[in-house]
Amino acid sequence: MTGTTLLAAPAAPTLPAVFTSEVLGTAILLLLGCGVVANAALPKTKGGNANFLMVGFGWGLGVFAGVYVAYRSGAHLNPAVTVGILTSGGDEYAPGVPVTLATTLVYFAAQLLGAFLGAVAAWLAYRQHFDEPGPAADKLGVFSTGPALRSYPLNVLTEVIATFVLVFAVLVIGKTPSGLGPLATALIVVAIGISLGGPTGYAINPARDLGPRIAHAVLPIKGKGGSDWSYAWVPVVGPLLGAVLAGLTAGLYVG
Repeated sequence: MTGTTLLAAPAAPTLPAVFTSEVLGTAILLLLGCGVVANAALPKTKGGNANFLMVGFGWGLGVFAGVYVAYRSGAHLNPAVTVGILTSGGDEYAPGVPVTLATTLVYFAAQLLGAFLGAVAAWLAYRQHFDEPGPAADKLGVFSTGPALRSYPLNVLTEVIATFVLVFAVLVIGKTPSGLGPLATALIVVAIGISLGGPTGYAINPARDLGPRIAHAVLPIKGKGGSDWSYAWVPVVGPLLGAVLAGLTAGLYVG
């Protein structure tokens, strides 16, 4: 005997553990992401009138934190990432978590719930500022995306392109022998935001837009106006299409 012990491989997470992991990670992402927008856009905050670069880095750092929190589930935090893995031909969503209909639905449900809860937490943190008089569009913009110029086909195309970049990069990063995955993913989100975020606000994540938009609709926000449901399908359909294209491309590229 050498006096050393062999470490057993960590047990595969159960579906409840996967669900909890994705809820918490996505909630952290949305709390920090919606929070940086609130700091930049709402009246009388310390970060008022900040530029788009601060918002981009805020979302990137939100991804960085969320990925670490959701390590047990593989830290998808985004239905587009889940769909990308599915369409790339992957057989596991995370070590020990097989790709099945049940696991797919668990990821989707957890991401949507986490996004909703994170947005609610951001509202609670900034509630006094939401109660201040201000443009309804700014209050909605804390929760969800909207186009600078409304053209549904072109807005969808922008989201397809931006999400393709995100999901393809995430799938490739997962194949590289590096421990920089969370940081690399965060920086990719920053890059997408400051380069491709101008036309639509870069949802690149159906849950990131839909969960907070639902929160905006149900929360008692003074002077909030409507939730722009006529646009709400764009940041869902565009990212999912981009994810499918990225998954198929990654399946051919990385094998």
